[in-house]
Amino acid sequence: MIIMINGAFGSGKTSTAQRLQPLIADSMIFDPEEIGYMLRKILHENMLFENERTDDFQDIELWRILTVKTAEELKRRYKKHLIVPMTIYKADHFDYILNGFKRIDEEVFHFCLTASEDTIRQRIEQRGDTFNHWYQLHTRSGVSAFADKKFHDHIQTDQLEPDKITAIILQKISQR
Repeated sequence: MIIMINGAFGSGKTSTAQRLQPLIADSMIFDPEEIGYMLRKILHENMLFENERTDDFQDIELWRILTVKTAEELKRRYKKHLIVPMTIYKADHFDYILNGFKRIDEEVFHFCLTASEDTIRQRIEQRGDTFNHWYQLHTRSGVSAFADKKFHDHIQTDQLEPDKITAIILQKISQR
């Protein structure tokens, strides 16, 4: 089983994943952001293709390839269910990852945690980060993109605590 927990920065993905993991036997959290950090560290700007030279490591094709390949190897080698928190709102990137996960495991769940821009700003600031231009830009893009039904199952989190979000996900998983 692979559980994708998608949503804007500050929507509750990491908190939800951390609460969900101990409740699902033989599971682990796989955060593809770590692959992005590695690529940013080892790939110099002049090595990237023109369309990869953005502030979003998800635009680096190798990130998408390695995300799917790493998930595949984690499943094969360690036989764990994967809980994958990540913000992925660009449709073609989302399709690549989702379809890649479906090739690895027939039981793939996708949940998109949504929240208003105001809620996201409050959550980001509560965790000690500054809601700077980068957050503003990506929050607006994400909130807008995540409204698309492509990103179902939507869970509106403005008024929900992480434990309630976790309970909703567990209930939806048990119903399939």
